[in-house]
Amino acid sequence: MPPTPNQEQQVVLAHFRAHLEERDLIHDGDTIGTDDWTLTRFLHARQFDVEAAAKMWADCQHWRKTVCGVGIDELYEQMNPTDFPERREVFQYWPMWFHKTDKEGRPLSIQRYGKVDIPALYNTITPDRFWTYILTSAERIPREVVPVASKRAGKQVDGIFLIIDLKGYSLGQFWQMKGIARDAFQVSQDYYPEMPAKFLIVNAPTTFTMIWSVLKRWLAPQTLEKMDVCGSDYKKVLLEHVSEENLPEDLGGTCQCEDFGGCIWWKE
Repeated sequence: MPPTPNQEQQVVLAHFRAHLEERDLIHDGDTIGTDDWTLTRFLHARQFDVEAAAKMWADCQHWRKTVCGVGIDELYEQMNPTDFPERREVFQYWPMWFHKTDKEGRPLSIQRYGKVDIPALYNTITPDRFWTYILTSAERIPREVVPVASKRAGKQVDGIFLIIDLKGYSLGQFWQMKGIARDAFQVSQDYYPEMPAKFLIVNAPTTFTMIWSVLKRWLAPQTLEKMDVCGSDYKKVLLEHVSEENLPEDLGGTCQCEDFGGCIWWKE
C-alpha cells in the first residue's frame, strides 16, 4: 500500500469515486469498504488507471456476492476465523495467526509453512470448510484487523506485515499445499489488493530456488517489490521492522505471551 496519495493522485481518487457512483458500484455501508484508503488500494493495484481499477472493483463486488454460492458476508457470518470448533487442530497443521505489530503499527501476520501437514489437516477439517477459513481470515483483515490497528496507532495503517517461516519446510510440503497457497494468493491479489504492506520470507531452505521459481509466477509485480527472502540469518532484517518485545521468541524476539499460553494465542 502506498503512502497517502499525493495531490495528483487525490484528483484521480475523486474521479474514481465518482466513476464508481455513476456505474452504481459503490454504496454507503458496502462491506468492501467505501473509505479513501480502500479505494486507493484498488487504484494502486492498477497503477492509478481508473478504468482498470473500476473493472477490478466490479469483479470484486461480484465475487463478494457469489463466492461459494452464498457470498463473503454470509461466509463471515457462518465462521469466525478466530473462534471455531476445530481452531486449535487447524493451527497445529497449518499455523497462521496475527501477533502484535511492527514499528509502523502494522499487524504482524505469521504463517509457519514448515508445520503444514495437509493429510492431517483434512482429518480435522474438510477441504471446503478449511477454504472458508482461508476466505474469512482474508475478509477479517480489512474489516477488523487493520481498523483496530489503525485506531491504536492513531493513524491509517497501510496494511499488514506478513512473515512466512519456512523452517523445516520440504518439497513434499510444498507440493501438498501448492494449490491452496496459489488460490489464496490469487484471492488476496484480486479481491484484497495491497493488503500486505511488507512481505518477509524467513528460514528459506536450500530447495527454495525451485520453490521460488513456481511461487513468483503467482505474485503480482507490486507484491514482489514488497518481498524480502532470507535464510536463517533473517534476525537483523526482521528487527529493523519489528521491536524485539513484539516479536515471538522463536523468531528472534523476546515475546512469549505467557499470559495467553503462547504467542499463537495472543489476542489482537
